[in-house]
Amino acid sequence: MAELKTKPTSLSVEDFLNKVESEARKRDSFVLLELFGKITGEKAVMWGESIVGFGSYHYKSESSTQEEDWFLTGFSPRKQSLTLYIMAGNKENIELLNKLGKYKASTGGCLYINRLSDVDVVVLGKLIEHSFQFMKKQGL
Repeated sequence: MAELKTKPTSLSVEDFLNKVESEARKRDSFVLLELFGKITGEKAVMWGESIVGFGSYHYKSESSTQEEDWFLTGFSPRKQSLTLYIMAGNKENIELLNKLGKYKASTGGCLYINRLSDVDVVVLGKLIEHSFQFMKKQGL
């Protein structure tokens, strides 16, 4: 089985974010860095080369013998959009998602936002909090 590339590293989160090409995406990324840190109380850590993660848990796949560590929540400033790993598809989040603003979501739990000005940041904070608490319980 191939080894997972998305692991915690000692790379600097700030250095990574400062290399984001789009100035608007860079500004939004630093706002997210502060928001995630404030909500989770966790230190930001680079996971692989492109994901800023907060907290971690150890899981074992039910379908195999694969065991990994993974971040509880996080984000990545991708070229196409800001990708937030916040369990967006969780049924408890539907009401909040209806109030969020302009976004796309995947069934796998990612939330895609073009820019923070497209969404209600207070609602986004609640989604991050719900996801963080949900994932924390899963990791116990």
